[in-house]
Amino acid sequence: MSSPADRQLQPDFKDKISTVDTKGKRKWMYVFQPQGRLYNLRTIFSIVYLIILFTLPFIQYHGNPIFLFDVTKSKFIFFGQVFLPQDFILFGIGMLVFLLFIVVFTLIFGRVFCGWACPQTIFLEMIFRRIEYWIEGPAHKQQAANAKSWTTEMYIRKGIKHVVYLAIAFLIANTFLSYIIGLKELTKIIQEPISSHTIGFLLILLFTFLFYAVFAHVREIVCTVACPYGRLQSVLLDKNSIAVSYDHKRGEPRSKKRKDDGSVGDCIDCGMCVNVCPTGIDIRNGQQLECVNCTACIDACNMMMRKIGQPEELIRYASENDIEKGEKPRFTYRIKMYSVVLVILLGLLVALLVTRSRFDATVLRVPGQILQENADGTISNLYKIRVVNKSGYTEPYTIRIKEDYARIEYVGKSLDSLPSAVEKEETFFIKVPKTSIDQRKKAIHIDVMSGNEIIQTKKISFIGEY
Repeated sequence: MSSPADRQLQPDFKDKISTVDTKGKRKWMYVFQPQGRLYNLRTIFSIVYLIILFTLPFIQYHGNPIFLFDVTKSKFIFFGQVFLPQDFILFGIGMLVFLLFIVVFTLIFGRVFCGWACPQTIFLEMIFRRIEYWIEGPAHKQQAANAKSWTTEMYIRKGIKHVVYLAIAFLIANTFLSYIIGLKELTKIIQEPISSHTIGFLLILLFTFLFYAVFAHVREIVCTVACPYGRLQSVLLDKNSIAVSYDHKRGEPRSKKRKDDGSVGDCIDCGMCVNVCPTGIDIRNGQQLECVNCTACIDACNMMMRKIGQPEELIRYASENDIEKGEKPRFTYRIKMYSVVLVILLGLLVALLVTRSRFDATVLRVPGQILQENADGTISNLYKIRVVNKSGYTEPYTIRIKEDYARIEYVGKSLDSLPSAVEKEETFFIKVPKTSIDQRKKAIHIDVMSGNEIIQTKKISFIGEY
């Protein structure tokens, strides 16, 4: 983002990826553990985040989980509210709202989500990386040990680390599946014989090894290569976006020797900002695609500034215009336009949610049947109703006709209740006396009811004459 004209850029800046060596092979990141106020805040936030993540599957509302994303049954639950394929429009508008929110949030705050709330970053930096520090020691010790021939102690340490990684990956896999199939189904897979849930058991193994591979081996490549949000960032950020930035006006020219004549900047070129970066970039080269805004470089730089008696925030949250011109972030035209569209879509989504019916019913005439003349002097049409209960619990159900002259006669047993998220159907005749028929097609209204409450009213055509 910032102009590199007055900075001492790395000679190979933008010529290679930070995680790849000169031969094109993967360069393993030995990341120093950050220390500082922002790292402590991230730790507290991560603890709260993880507690919520692992406890939500156990919280239920009317017998249903608070959140469920069961793609196998096309059943989704958000905050206890059930959404089915019949809510496709709601789902589409909801996705648009989500995408626009990401756009607006990124325009204003940059890639803060990646560093503070992305599960990939939280699990890697706050759990797996810390376990690595605890078992193998700090980054410089790991690098030195891996460069030598492995001793028996090294094999033991590595083995213990990967066993712990697999155990945590297994826990994450089970939690992930509990959001997809629900805790009840997951419990059955765990408690009942494997032969009864072969696919479920294989899914647990698949996700376990997938999460293990991501956090034990792939790591930062997810952020730098696989994550679409990282690519999206490059077209969303502008000079007013807030991101982790290096104040090159204050820091340059760099010098390891401190002088008081003002001929050098505050940056002492210690390299700590690079050592603590999980993707291995040098933030002094400006905003880069690999930067996840984890703020580790801010803590590292602040620590060095305190040691040399210089003001902190040489690296800080700031926009390019803030560093170049001293301009504070402002509400740009682009942000305004995106925000207006977001508010409109959000309003539409709220309106649809408020007016959303608990039942979704479809009434159709049975194919091949037009009308029947009955011996009791009535004309009957045969109909079928398909209805699904979109609330999170079983509800009483019945139908009635608004018009006094018509009556319903069921074919088979009628329904008296609807379980949640299960489509039911029933077949019935509507009978109308010939004396009440004054036209070939007559409008009749059917009330779909739960107890004494009218949930929906469906308008149908009744054929009275050939």
